[in-house]
Amino acid sequence: MTEAQVIINGGGPVGLGLSIDLALKGVESIVLERSTELHRIPKGQNLTQRTGEHFRAWGITDQVRAATPIPPGFGNAGLVTYGRLLSDYRYDWFQRSRVRPYYFADNERLPQYNLESVLRDRVAGLSQVTFVQGADVTGVTQDDVGVRVSYVADGASCVAEATYAVGCDGARSVTRDVGGIRYETDHEGPRMALLVFRSMELHDLLERYPGKSIFNVMHPAMGGYWQFLGRVDLNGGWFFHAPVPDGATRENFDFRAFLHKMAGAEFALEFEHIGFWDLRISHARAYRNGRVFIAGDACHSHPPYGGYGVNTGLEDSRNLGWKLDAALSGWAGTSLLDSYTAERHPVFRSVSRDFISRMIEDFRGFTQEFSPEKDKASFDKAWAARANADDADVTEFLPHYAGSPIVLGEPGAQSGAKGKHEFEAKPGYHLAPQALPDGGDLWDALGPGFTLMDLGGDTALSARFASAAESLGVPFKVLTLRSGALRRAYGCSAVLVRPDQFIAWVGSSAGSDPKSILARAIGQWT
Repeated sequence: MTEAQVIINGGGPVGLGLSIDLALKGVESIVLERSTELHRIPKGQNLTQRTGEHFRAWGITDQVRAATPIPPGFGNAGLVTYGRLLSDYRYDWFQRSRVRPYYFADNERLPQYNLESVLRDRVAGLSQVTFVQGADVTGVTQDDVGVRVSYVADGASCVAEATYAVGCDGARSVTRDVGGIRYETDHEGPRMALLVFRSMELHDLLERYPGKSIFNVMHPAMGGYWQFLGRVDLNGGWFFHAPVPDGATRENFDFRAFLHKMAGAEFALEFEHIGFWDLRISHARAYRNGRVFIAGDACHSHPPYGGYGVNTGLEDSRNLGWKLDAALSGWAGTSLLDSYTAERHPVFRSVSRDFISRMIEDFRGFTQEFSPEKDKASFDKAWAARANADDADVTEFLPHYAGSPIVLGEPGAQSGAKGKHEFEAKPGYHLAPQALPDGGDLWDALGPGFTLMDLGGDTALSARFASAAESLGVPFKVLTLRSGALRRAYGCSAVLVRPDQFIAWVGSSAGSDPKSILARAIGQWT
């Protein structure tokens, strides 16, 4: 029998990230990972600046950067082309650097197996985490005081007990299924191929597009779905996703010719992997059933369009981590753990609707309406409009909890993944960085729990918040800044920041009740 405070089924990025997040708060966990080796398939590479903030919180920024096979100086932006890869019709795409000023960290690009290696090394140095490889979970049961997870490891039947369990075990989650959480499919698309190959000749061909790491070839025959090419490294490593006929196999389909047609040129290549997957968008109805939670692909699964999947999963970990810690430490309100679903579920639905499904429909609609063969003038005009448009897939991707029950925001606000990046502090939104009066880094000045940023030197308000936090048992820090520049930038006199750097409340002394504000933010209200 193994005991811990939290059992995590799944030792991929989401599960390992959650274990690190909990460990840094003093929470003990056991991570059960089915595989014994890292899967050397490149995926989950396009990581946002917000994910870079997770790495900073977990103390692995330098290690992630060192594990990145594409140097930051090369660039990791993308390009959309029409008809073929080597097309005269092209425009810049997925330039995540455009939103860098609104975050405390850089975006990164590295294969998931490299990231997992960094995370495993970090876990190995944390005494609060027990990492078990080769563990095949067979059952999850719960009662009023805890959960029991049965698994097989090294041929032996084992049991782990904890207060909570979290399934980070992928789209075919055993934890979700045996935990009684319903899973639904919203969209089913074509059969897809994943090709991993090496080709320095392709690298040489694409030197005409300096600084580009991902390429999306728009073609009318694809029905709006992507022909998606990406660099794994700068030594000729590539991955490629594209729709293929339903009956396509490694033996009966000429993938070499398929790649040459996509590119519009022949090039030497060596395959390392040929695999298949079914394109679908699926989600769980809820992310919690009693003491059992799910995170990452166990909650939400969609095609690797734009790198939203792993970023969304890692944000699940940050959102759930501080709430589990609060529950285990005794300062969580009765509704705090329910807020995990209430906050994260609308975000994924928005990712699905406002980004992934919209991009598929956008490509489909464009290729149906415009064609250079049928009407070149109309096509050229429409293509130029796309090339000059805002990169909405990056600039409007802003997960937020404006409608959260534990956020004191505007009445009727709704949570989602679409928004406008700005420095103004708004309840439910991520805190954007600003320079401190002494030149220090605001990230380092925030506390590990809740932080009240007092921008006007309102000592009475700060004292009332500190007193409320003490009475509620909430870990709390007052950060007194007294800065007119910060008040103008954030548009308020005080900001209450959560442990995950999202904003719970903004305001001033006038008409504020610190105890009720803080109680609401920790899920304690009537």
